[in-house]
Amino acid sequence: MAESPPPKRKREEEEEAGAAPHGGTAPAPFPLAELRLRRVLRESARDKAVFLHGEVTSPSGEGTDAVVILEKTPFQEEKVSDLLKKHTKLDLQMRNDIYSTYHLYPPAELSEIKTTVVYPATEKHLQKYLRQEVHLIRETWEDYKNITLPFIQSQSFSIQWVYNILEKKAEADRIIHENPDPCNGFVLVPDFKWNQNQLDDLYLIALIHRRDVKSLRDLTAEHIPLLRNILQEGKEAVVKHFSVPGSQLRIYLHYQPSYYHLHVHFTALGYDAPGSSVERAHLLADVIDNLVMDSMYYQKRALTFALRADELLFKKFQKAGRV
Repeated sequence: MAESPPPKRKREEEEEAGAAPHGGTAPAPFPLAELRLRRVLRESARDKAVFLHGEVTSPSGEGTDAVVILEKTPFQEEKVSDLLKKHTKLDLQMRNDIYSTYHLYPPAELSEIKTTVVYPATEKHLQKYLRQEVHLIRETWEDYKNITLPFIQSQSFSIQWVYNILEKKAEADRIIHENPDPCNGFVLVPDFKWNQNQLDDLYLIALIHRRDVKSLRDLTAEHIPLLRNILQEGKEAVVKHFSVPGSQLRIYLHYQPSYYHLHVHFTALGYDAPGSSVERAHLLADVIDNLVMDSMYYQKRALTFALRADELLFKKFQKAGRV
């Protein structure tokens, strides 16, 4: 089955959840103890995450919806010794010859669960995280012009958070590298999916400075210098800051993207990152080669991607008889 397109980047989730802008006043903590669980929207055994629909009741008795995402964090190598030694409870489940399995119960300080909150949550948020059937779409250039592009232009996709980063209004202290050229430059920042405590799930995003390129479909030979800068300078920055060589990075673009401002993903090669499957990820080196071969490559070829059955774009393709 095709992999379901993942939810928005964590940065977008934090914006929706009311995260304070850079230099602003932090909002009040989420009242987790007052949350009443309504239902489990979705589980992911692969990502070790669960997506919950909850409700917070105010003193007046009014309920407000919330989405809570619980995600087990990767092991940190420097804490493994503590995990084994610090009053850890171990219960035997099964033993057979030299093999045995246990349930291990670590102390609280070693049992961290990353928690992302969208509050207050709208029906749109609930639907976004709800388990849905997934379909593969084969989009021709004509489909893009007649279905996808009009859809993009008709929607109010907020990417102000991208502009805030580019203008140093937010996350300026998180920028790993910047090429300030307005045409061929970009900034490289850690994705909020990565807590930066270990390199196994390294995840960074390169955001281009220019604002006229929405996605892979807009790219032509004109953009090759920009893409080469991202590929080369991005790899050099990752080596400099994290000592991870380019041969151990997966560098790619999404189509369809989560937001329509061209960006490039840098992830650890050994990390099975959401959205890195063949129906969504396009390696940046391959994209550059394709544009060198044919400037109009992405205005000619059909592109395949997955859409959830509840997505409006899927309904547009369905109405056009393309599903």
